[in-house]
Amino acid sequence: MDNRLGEMEMFLAIAAHGSLAGAAKALRVTPSTVSRGMARLEARLGVQLATRTTRALALTPEGQAYHARVAGLMAEIDAIEHSFERDQVPRGPLRVNASVPLGTLFLIPILPAYLRAHPGVTVNLTLSDTLVELVEERADVALRVGPLRDTSIKALKLGRSTMAVVASPDYLARAGTPQHPHDLDHHSCLRFNFRRSIDSWPFRVDGAVVHRTMDGPFLGNSGEAVRLMAVAGGGIARLGRFHVAADLAAGRLIEVLPAFNPGDGEDIHALFVGHARLALRVRSFVDYLKATLTL
Repeated sequence: MDNRLGEMEMFLAIAAHGSLAGAAKALRVTPSTVSRGMARLEARLGVQLATRTTRALALTPEGQAYHARVAGLMAEIDAIEHSFERDQVPRGPLRVNASVPLGTLFLIPILPAYLRAHPGVTVNLTLSDTLVELVEERADVALRVGPLRDTSIKALKLGRSTMAVVASPDYLARAGTPQHPHDLDHHSCLRFNFRRSIDSWPFRVDGAVVHRTMDGPFLGNSGEAVRLMAVAGGGIARLGRFHVAADLAAGRLIEVLPAFNPGDGEDIHALFVGHARLALRVRSFVDYLKATLTL
């Protein structure tokens, strides 16, 4: 029996996790199984798809080209299978990816009611603040904050959040409260260690918006990590107001430099791959988010 589809899925897992060991763990097979499968795939294609060392793996140009076409093919296979829903009732696995704050603060609290209403659906939730490609990650729906980058992805706007510069009372008592954006040069600013659309912090100074590049001793891979660090007194952070609203209300955080806030914000979307006919489980989930989620 032809196992090419299995090898394609294995290759996508290798590329996604950056190593044979990571792919083996995700697929729940042994590393030797993945290694043999990769060797068979390369031998059949007659090209080297990746360069491998003991610690890292990188796709060759041929591997990148193969990856792009296979990712699209697997998405199309999913679309074909999803088009045959039995009994017109949502059922099957629903892969959802959300940023950590959106997932913890808004999505998880409403998931139990969705699952009770749709007992045939199994939600497979991944929380991550790093940007994901829906086709490559084979996610059905992703909840994200920020500008849209892929016009081929369908997007449902769920809300919008302005930004706030915040710090804990303890930190401000120790380090002082900045009175002007240039005072931040002498403070510990909490930053992200992943690529963002804008890495600097904007402020409105003398009627014009200026961007300042921050520095500090801590970088986090999620908004939640940065928020918790700010609450713990580790420094000054700039986060979505939706993320820190409860902390501001409770006094765990205090807004800093509000007079210089430019009032910028970021849209919050549910993203999904748009086919002519969405799988019922995807449609039901998107409709539920639209009706239930308040941001």
